[in-house]
Amino acid sequence: MATSTRKRSSKKEEILKTAARMFREKGYAGTSMRDLAEKIGIEAASLYNHIQSKGEILEEIIFSIARDCQEQLESMNPSDTALQKIESLVRFHTKMMIDHFESYSVMVSEWMHLDDEKLGDFVNERRRYVKKIEAIVQDGIDNKEFKPVLPYVVVLNILSSVRGLEFWQKSAKTHTAEEMEENMVKHLIDGLKL
Repeated sequence: MATSTRKRSSKKEEILKTAARMFREKGYAGTSMRDLAEKIGIEAASLYNHIQSKGEILEEIIFSIARDCQEQLESMNPSDTALQKIESLVRFHTKMMIDHFESYSVMVSEWMHLDDEKLGDFVNERRRYVKKIEAIVQDGIDNKEFKPVLPYVVVLNILSSVRGLEFWQKSAKTHTAEEMEENMVKHLIDGLKL
């Protein structure tokens, strides 16, 4: 029984990973279950032994990354300075975009295809996440760690900059992932410091 469950879990992971790549390349709307099954090398009907729908696949990809982001934010040391917290978030998002490129890209580009209920959940979760980061930035401003800037603009700048790593992922990669991370941190954090 354990082997069967492990095999099913492994196949589901393969489905999610392949779907993330295809959704990023062709878009959610441009990817059919038949395309996905063909890419994996199974019959389309066999997909339904592991998942219920294409919508479920999208939901699992998006909410898995969103959960990781939320857990990172919640796991921060409350005694860290705002600067340390923002640096940690920049590093985390940079690593997520590098290490989980396909899924992270799907989360930021294909979320609008979630069904209505899940779409509302995602938008509300994202809004709360942004507000929490804004509060960290505001603490940094209040404590004279950061320049007096609009916290929302800082959050947009961080998330947009990280999303820009998609171009690096598609390029010849003349810089290492570590160089990219260090330079992202330096650029984004130095722009905030007083």
